Amino acid sequence: MIRFPSRRAVAAGSLALGFTTIANAHAQSAGADSMSIGSPSAPLHLAEYASPACSHCAHFHATNWATLKTNYIDTGRVRLTLHEMLTAPPAVAFAMFQLARCANADGPEYFRRLGILFERQATILSSPTLGAAVAALVSAGAEWGLSEAQVMTGLNDNAGRERILRAIDEAEAQGVTSTPTFFLNGRRLENNFQLPDILTRTLDAAASR
Repeated sequence: MIRFPSRRAVAAGSLALGFTTIANAHAQSAGADSMSIGSPSAPLHLAEYASPACSHCAHFHATNWATLKTNYIDTGRVRLTLHEMLTAPPAVAFAMFQLARCANADGPEYFRRLGILFERQATILSSPTLGAAVAALVSAGAEWGLSEAQVMTGLNDNAGRERILRAIDEAEAQGVTSTPTFFLNGRRLENNFQLPDILTRTLDAAASR
């Protein structure tokens, strides 16, 4: 589990990215504060509080995502909602979320991009400078058909910063202070939910009720 900064820390300037603003670029719409995938009528609603810069979140994705998506989300049994949190370095975590959302990506595309960013987390976070990390994100965006201008517009979106502040407020109200944290149908799950056998056992048991 990795702790994320308080709202005060973020508001004090942890998202002062200092990126170069593209001339004549218009900020994208922040859209919903959280992103979801899966049937809205799924009997199970799994909420995940996660950060793309959290090594434990990346490990959860690496060990559980294929099973979670194939056996539960794609079959209509689970709807997953991801609540965006920031862990160190917060500016890079924020930038990764903004790239996942860039150009108003829908839920499936957002989660696809986020999965790739989890896989590349170590490389992105090992960048020697913030500029190098941004260059890595611009390169990833190019693979997804996004221009540098589109990526930089997303990284400089003030609405995104406000979205993150609201997300941190909501998380703190729920008693969430670290990532990843999971709730199933409103009930907070134990940390061992991250283990593949516990995940399947928990979801299967809940689905059978």
